[in-house]
Parts: sequence; structure tokens; C-alpha cells
Amino acid sequence: MKVAVVHDWLTDLGGAEKVLKSIINIYPNADIYTIVCGMNNEQLSSLGILKPVNTSFIQRLPFGIKKYRSYLPLMPLAIQQFDLSSYDLIISSSYCVAKGVLTGPDQLHISYCHSPVRYAWDLQGQYLKESGIESGFKSILARYFLNKIRDFDVRSSFAVDKYVANSTFIQRRIMKFYRRESEVIYPPVDTESFTLVENRQNYYITCSRLVPYKKVDLIVNAFKSLPDRHLLVVGDGPDYKRIKESLPPNVTLLGFLEYSDLISKIQNAKAFIYAAEEDFGIVPVEAQACGTPVIGYGKGGLIDTVKNGITGIHFYKQTTASIIEAVKKFENSVTLVSAKEISQHAQKFGSERFENELSDFINEAIELHKSKLIQMVKG
Repeated sequence: MKVAVVHDWLTDLGGAEKVLKSIINIYPNADIYTIVCGMNNEQLSSLGILKPVNTSFIQRLPFGIKKYRSYLPLMPLAIQQFDLSSYDLIISSSYCVAKGVLTGPDQLHISYCHSPVRYAWDLQGQYLKESGIESGFKSILARYFLNKIRDFDVRSSFAVDKYVANSTFIQRRIMKFYRRESEVIYPPVDTESFTLVENRQNYYITCSRLVPYKKVDLIVNAFKSLPDRHLLVVGDGPDYKRIKESLPPNVTLLGFLEYSDLISKIQNAKAFIYAAEEDFGIVPVEAQACGTPVIGYGKGGLIDTVKNGITGIHFYKQTTASIIEAVKKFENSVTLVSAKEISQHAQKFGSERFENELSDFINEAIELHKSKLIQMVKG
């Protein structure tokens, strides 16, 4: 069986790339297709990609690699230029346009959906606000192109044979926007590296890329009103300077940390705090693998990964007041399970589990697809 794997773009090593790595572990001889690739050979090797990556024409446009997001209006066209006609199985790892590749009726296309295009659907308003283009000519232009992306997203959804969602939250979004059923297979988390430590130190921690939707500023503002608690903030990004300028004395901004240092900080924290609405959210699971409870926004993928009142505390508004209330509730009125039990809960999100579940799902889909083709031939 000849296999192609299609990924939106290869520019950073994030959660979607961990999924890609596991897919390549299952199909090491698969050919890889992506809009643009900005990774070096070492980064590609870490994902198991040992052969040349097939890229679109956007790769060759001015600043195509560094400013690839600026070419969003061209991405539907770009993804449909890949000739995949010689492949039996196509697996798309998609959160933008990857699932839009063209396939034929004898081919099987399985899409692992990280999310329907978030900024084109229900989060359009948030995207426009955070980009500073809520009004004016740029806003009109952005809304026009986002409307085109929505049209493409729906049309291309029909050609996918089977959907896999990364959480029940994304499963609901797939049904809402595509009207398609999907199987939930949680993405792989490196629970083996984030090992259990049962003794806690007296500080809280949050870790994420410092961008507006992660809401790290809300967490920092909450600790301004909790001056006797200490918070560590790990991460870098566009909001780093703004957050640094308003730091209270009890908050330490650590910036980027090496992997081993990050693990150590999370292992010893009193609790991990997370205020973003995520499709899945890998870092809260990594924290739990260490036995560290999570105080998190109870929406999106966190509903699947953090058991409210058992392995952590949910709060239900993205506000400073809600975070303050949740921290106090965590300290004063809720008794969670032990660090060991929190760690055991996180193990069900491990990498080996993901590869086994995804492999079984694909094999079952292949057999069903073959059976249908045979029935059609027999008439």
C-alpha cells in the first residue's frame, strides 16, 4: 500500500507535529506533503522524516517560508496542486487546509482533524480583534478571504472518507461545521519524560507560547491580587514584552527553558495554571503526568484531560476574578486525589496508546474500504 501524509506546514515543533511524528512511526515509508517546510534536517529527522518533503508553490514565493501565513488566500489552491493519484491511502494532519487535497473514489482519505480552521469559524471575531483589524479596509479584506476559506473548508470536508478528532470538543466542532461523524483519538503526549514527583514546592506555574489567546496576562493579573503566592511563567512570544512590563514582585518570567529544566519546574510546582481554550492542550496533560494538579479553564479539550475536583480544578470564565477564586478553592475547599493517581490518569494519553489506537482505526477503515470496492466490482 502506497501512503501519503499531508500536513499543513512544517515550521515549528508543536503538538500537531507530535501527531505527525506518530503517524510516520506507523507508516515510515510514507511520502510527506506540506504547504511550506522551514525545518532543517535535524528537526525533520526528529519527526522521523528521512526523505525529501514535497512542498507547494508557496515555498518559492517571496518570504514564502517566513511569512507563509500571509499567503492564506492562496493555500486552498496550493494544497490542491499536489498530485496524489498514485497513492492508495492518504492521511491528512489538518488544522487549516491539509484535508483539502484532491483524491479519487478508489483512494482512502483519513483526516486527523486538530480543528476546523479556528479563525475562519466561531473564533473569527477573536482573531480580528487580536489582529487589530475589527474595522476599516483591512477588516473588510480579511473578512472576505475568511469567508472564502470557510467555503473551501466545507466543500473539501465532503471528500474526506473518515475523520478522527483530537478531543470531544473538536468532535462537536466537526459535526457543527461539516455535519460529519468522527472518532475521538486523543493526541500523543510524552508522559514518559514527565515523570512523577510527589513532593511539592510552594509555587504555581504556567507554561505556553505568549500569544493573546493563551490568556497568560489574566493569570499574571490574578497573582497581583494574590501577593503571598508565587507564580512562574515559562514561555516566549509576541506578548513577552507586554507581560514583562507589568510583572508584580511575586511573579517570575522565565522565558524559554530547555526541556529538562521545564520538566523540573513543572514536577515541583504546587499546581499548573492554564487559562486558554484549547482544542486539546498537551501541556496540562504533561503536568498531570508529573503528578501536578491543574487549575484550568473548563472549556475545550481540558474537559477531557482534567477531571474537575479529582485531578484539578476548572474555572468557567476567562477572567482574573475566576482564576483568583479557583486558586483559593484549590487551596481551601477541595481535596484532590494523590499525585500518584493524577500521574496514572495522565498515562492514558501516552504516545504508544495513540499509535495503537490510530493504527487500529486506519486498518479497520482500510478493510471496510476494500470490501466496498469489491462489492462495487461484483455489481
